[in-house]
Amino acid sequence: MHFIYNAMFLAAGIKWGDWKRWRDYYSTILFFIGGDLMKNFLLHDHPVWTYQETIFGESILRNHTIIVVMIMFVAYPATILMYLGRFPQERWKQFLWIAFWVVIYTGIEFVNLTYLDLINHHNGWNIGWSILFNIVMFSLLRLHFKNPLLAWALSIPWILFLWNVFDIPLYKLR
Repeated sequence: MHFIYNAMFLAAGIKWGDWKRWRDYYSTILFFIGGDLMKNFLLHDHPVWTYQETIFGESILRNHTIIVVMIMFVAYPATILMYLGRFPQERWKQFLWIAFWVVIYTGIEFVNLTYLDLINHHNGWNIGWSILFNIVMFSLLRLHFKNPLLAWALSIPWILFLWNVFDIPLYKLR
């Protein structure tokens, strides 16, 4: 099923992504991927969510790491090309655009969690935290595109907040 999701993101990215300006979005794509890489590295022994394949492609998508790498290199760039490429100018439309993407990402997670068993939550994480995370994530992605240093600076307190809320022990770091 993860193959199907990523194929859908790729197809949508090809159709609706702003490919003419991909170079403008490149650093934000790397910011998105880098954040997820850091989360997966730091929380390897204390995950808040993990992916698994249960429907199609289990022999190829054998574990969380393989699935998340596919997501990082297919779904994330497609997301950024669509999200930033069509970001509206009017303030109220910007809020609606962020909300639209939060609903997409949260909706996919909800279906995968509730019906398809493609994702599992751990260590206190739940769909409510995912909603908040997606709001912050999509806001920071737009901010990174406009002001990368400010986005990095605001990411630090966000990470520390999550670190404290989920009481992640330092000995769990690799």
